Formats: sequence, structure tokens, C-alpha cells
Amino acid sequence: MTFIFPKNYNFKPKFLGIIDYSTAILDSAIGLFIYFIINIFIYSIILKISIFISLFLPVILLSIIGIKNESFISVFCYMIKFIKNQNVYLYNKK
Repeated sequence: MTFIFPKNYNFKPKFLGIIDYSTAILDSAIGLFIYFIINIFIYSIILKISIFISLFLPVILLSIIGIKNESFISVFCYMIKFIKNQNVYLYNKK
């Protein structure tokens, strides 16, 4: 079975049809980092689960929903570029 995609269609393979693979890898790396930090400092299993969910849920929601149809990685790159070049201003004529 062959599918014909229009030329202006941007096809990106996604994990479970929701999140693209580069964002899924970044999210899993962030999740592992949060897990290891929590595992070092906290001993109660219930407290570990609740803190992990409260820290990791916003990351997952941001990567699934995105910001104005931009991926999490591109928004993160824009933020890094803005932090490095804060002296760049937008000039508007009146």
C-alpha cells in the first residue's frame, strides 16, 4: 500500500503518534535525571512518587502540547539563544 503525501506536508515520525522521537529521548533523559536526584535524597517511596510526578508532569505536558505548535526542543533552543543574546532588541517604526 502506498501513500501519496502532498509536497507541502511536513511528515515527522512520532512515538505513539503524540510526541516526536527527539523530544521523547530528551524527556526520558530529564526523567532519568529527576529520578536519580530524588532517589539519592528521599527514602519514602510514596514521597518519591509524588515528587517525581509533580516535577516530571509539566515537562511531559509541555512537550506534548508545545508552545504555539513548536516542539519542546526548538523552544528550548530559542530560550538558550535569547539568554545568550539579551542585548538584541526589536526595532519597530511608528
